[in-house]
Amino acid sequence: MAFYDYSVTDRAGNEVSLKDYEGKVVLVVNTATGCGFTPQYKDLESLYEKDHEAGLEILDIPCNQFAGQTPGTDEEIHEFCTLKYNTQFPQMHKSEVNGENELPLYTFLKSQKGFDGFGLSPAGIAMSAMLKAQDKDYKKKPDIKWNFTKFVVDRQGNVVARFEPTADMKEVAKCVENLL
Repeated sequence: MAFYDYSVTDRAGNEVSLKDYEGKVVLVVNTATGCGFTPQYKDLESLYEKDHEAGLEILDIPCNQFAGQTPGTDEEIHEFCTLKYNTQFPQMHKSEVNGENELPLYTFLKSQKGFDGFGLSPAGIAMSAMLKAQDKDYKKKPDIKWNFTKFVVDRQGNVVARFEPTADMKEVAKCVENLL
């Protein structure tokens, strides 16, 4: 299967075919409302406002699998994001990104771009230490490691990049803008 063969559920419970995004650059991100990385919503919204007209779409998929940092309902999550960060990009139904109940889309994304490290920033070093304490083999697994992992999909549906939450949002923006 390819990217456009999948679908997700929006926060209202409607099925959204990814075929609707053909010809667009898509940034898929698992988000959380109570995470140290939650302020990335501001950068995501800025990127969306700047590049949406040029063909960028953002799929915001809230996830509560990482330290229970997204405890609210879909409507509460949406209200938080729109009030605090003025987000305008579509928000999907809160879903799992790892394990037996993970969205099939995430199974596909992880098969295309596995985990490649957190980098050497202070946040990256801290994330590595935390995960190593939980699982000494975490680096070998393609699983999503934390909230705000981002996948970039080009206009042809190819998964071209994976950015961990510790990645500089300027690098994410540069990748997206090179594809527009």
